[in-house]
Amino acid sequence: MRLMMTIRIPVEHGNKAIRDGSMGKAFERLFEAVKPEATYFSMLDGYRAAYIVYELDEQYKLLDLHEPLFAAMGALIDERPVLNWDDMERAFAELKS
Repeated sequence: MRLMMTIRIPVEHGNKAIRDGSMGKAFERLFEAVKPEATYFSMLDGYRAAYIVYELDEQYKLLDLHEPLFAAMGALIDERPVLNWDDMERAFAELKS
């Protein structure tokens, strides 16, 4: 299943994580684990934010992905399934049948 992980990083936690290098290490570990389809960085509600789109087959793996982000930078994480246009076209075709 394709998921979009939205990560919000509280300012003070983020400042500390940048200074001690734990933010970069946490993101590198995450990217190595999920091989993201797309990754974007921005701001959301006054927080540093990251949006990561990736595939995940086993839901139990979410814990292993999230825990380093919580520990390194006090991350607030939201996960949701997302569809690309090819997925939408397949869904439309099935709805017609």
